[in-house]
Amino acid sequence: MADPASYRPRTGEIPTNPGVYRFRDEHGRVIYVGKAKNLRSRLNNYFASPKNLLPKTYAMVHTAASVEWTIVGSELEAIQLEYTWIKEFTPRFNIMFRDDKSYPYLAVTMGEKFPRVQVMRGERRKGVKYFGPYYPAKAIRETVDTLLRVFPVRSCSTGVFNRAQRTGRPCLLGYIDKCSAPCVGRISPEDHKALAAEFCAFMGGEADRFIRALEKKMAAAVAELDYESAARHRDDIAALRRVFERNAVVLSEDTDADVFALAQDELEAAVQVFHVRGGRIRGQRGWVVEKVEDQSTADLAEHLLQQVYGDADGPDRIPRQVMLPQEPENAAELQAWLSTLRGSKVQIHVPKRGDKAALISTVRENAEQALALHKSRRAGDITTRSAGLQQLQEALDLPVALLRIECYDISHVQGTNVVASMVVVEDGLAKKSDYRRFAITGDAARDDTSAMYDVISRRFRNYLVDQGRLAAPEAAEAVAGAAAEAAAAQPQPPADGGDTAVVPEEVVPQETVAKETVPQETVPQDTVLAETLTPAPKTKFAYPPNLVVVDGGPPQVAAASRALADLGITDVYVVGLAKRLEEVWLPDDDFPVILPRTSEGLFLLQRIRDEAHRFAIAYHRQKRGKAMTVSVLDGIQGLGPAKRKALLKHFGSAKKLKAASVEELQQVPGIGPAMAASLRRQLAPGAADDAAPAVNMATGEIIES
Repeated sequence: MADPASYRPRTGEIPTNPGVYRFRDEHGRVIYVGKAKNLRSRLNNYFASPKNLLPKTYAMVHTAASVEWTIVGSELEAIQLEYTWIKEFTPRFNIMFRDDKSYPYLAVTMGEKFPRVQVMRGERRKGVKYFGPYYPAKAIRETVDTLLRVFPVRSCSTGVFNRAQRTGRPCLLGYIDKCSAPCVGRISPEDHKALAAEFCAFMGGEADRFIRALEKKMAAAVAELDYESAARHRDDIAALRRVFERNAVVLSEDTDADVFALAQDELEAAVQVFHVRGGRIRGQRGWVVEKVEDQSTADLAEHLLQQVYGDADGPDRIPRQVMLPQEPENAAELQAWLSTLRGSKVQIHVPKRGDKAALISTVRENAEQALALHKSRRAGDITTRSAGLQQLQEALDLPVALLRIECYDISHVQGTNVVASMVVVEDGLAKKSDYRRFAITGDAARDDTSAMYDVISRRFRNYLVDQGRLAAPEAAEAVAGAAAEAAAAQPQPPADGGDTAVVPEEVVPQETVAKETVPQETVPQDTVLAETLTPAPKTKFAYPPNLVVVDGGPPQVAAASRALADLGITDVYVVGLAKRLEEVWLPDDDFPVILPRTSEGLFLLQRIRDEAHRFAIAYHRQKRGKAMTVSVLDGIQGLGPAKRKALLKHFGSAKKLKAASVEELQQVPGIGPAMAASLRRQLAPGAADDAAPAVNMATGEIIES
């Protein structure tokens, strides 16, 4: 790899004008094209401190062997030149949104003697009327097939048309009345062109006019008792309405717009666009692309518009309005550029409220689902999973296959409600039944490294106890430390599709939810009849993993490694994944392992890390929500959630509850004489919590008065 200092231009040599720059590799190939308002300021960012660059940018400046620039007169010229060079050189480090296919359009060749209806892609042709774009192309063909019943315009190719003229026999569509058969003279060229014009008028938004005309014909046929014609007109009306109502009306009828939205993570971005013509959604399209730089949504939107509309021109390809989730920095220049391509004014709009904002939200949901689907398909592919595991094993130089991987993450808000999560992946797939979550208190909650040490120690200490390698009294003595004494390890697998998890009884006994459990035995129901049966022990944790992944850098990795070493475990390997630069850290290594951005091994690590983060956040929110509200009844011994709720519902407030007599308390369902007397005694004036009302701990608001 080249040293950026070897080709760095002198600061005084770089102009301060707006312009476009190109990085070339040692073979002279253009590997990156960018633009800047101030070339000197932008290029100096690449060379000032290369170590602080993002991994992909770092790789780019070290792959390049030279940089050159071209001064332009304005930002508009910079946009045009940047797009031209990206299209010409297809640089490997630039984001590429476009694929090898253009949008499909419904086209009517009105310039021909016998106009033809067909699906067209690519460059516009003279004398052709376009409608769309539509996506997928199947939707256009279904629309055409339906409309040919009412507007039997020619749809065959030139070869089929000429052969029919020579033989005097029409094609199959002519026999089933889906073509007026101009090839054999059943309709004159003038009438056929008028029929094609009606087809265009219907597609242009005049559906109501044709439907009303057919309804009048149907009524006239019924008056003349011509029920066969009336039935044909009825079916034609149904066909037109089917086409007309297929596309949802989302905006006013005079709205022509393309609505874009993006969803992204550290490595990839998903883009969705809805094509709205005449207020109706005429088509939809999307991409999932690899991100090259850490760019904002506005920056991605700018590159998106350049590549989507760079080859387009005319009002049929570029709408009057382009809706984006965020406005690009140089929106005015982009509007001017798009207006030049269209031949009339184009507006870039960021909806804030109303129907357009709701539509943007819908498009964004589609983008998020597309990104999630893309990632799940990658995760579900056994070949991809196998490649990811193998790449990870080779990159980390591990001597064992990664059959089981566990990932740990710590979650808290400024040191409060500290929790941790453990997620498990076997053969590249999540094993949700082995997910665990931990509550952390005491000294272990003072910082992330202490919390990580505590969690790893507790998880593997229990494993050693299960294996008989550590006596239960020793484990209990160790757990009695400040970090683990009040902590709760709640091994609850998450329910599919939700953030909260349900604890199966066979996994965690109900009485062990509030404390860290030790292995217990479950005695079968028929123990009396079969005393010789050996009860199966309750296992809290499965067998140990080959690899432990922690969310964090060297401090977290060192804490996890120290916890394993203190327990005498040497056959479990530890790595950390630092989120900002996606670096993989090994214990006692001064430099991280940098995996390629397209590596399946890196994708696998990121999915595990993101899942651990999601699971930890869900548990943290649950604990934080419970801690938000404190009631005067919370400290009453023997009073569970159901009885507290019944008491408050019966009396209406804590104040009335305190004033209630023993007899009044017994009127509440589930409250007996003993419980009523205990309540009266604990709620009596002078009790320790007498002056403690129920409050919202987040706002300080008194809830019960």
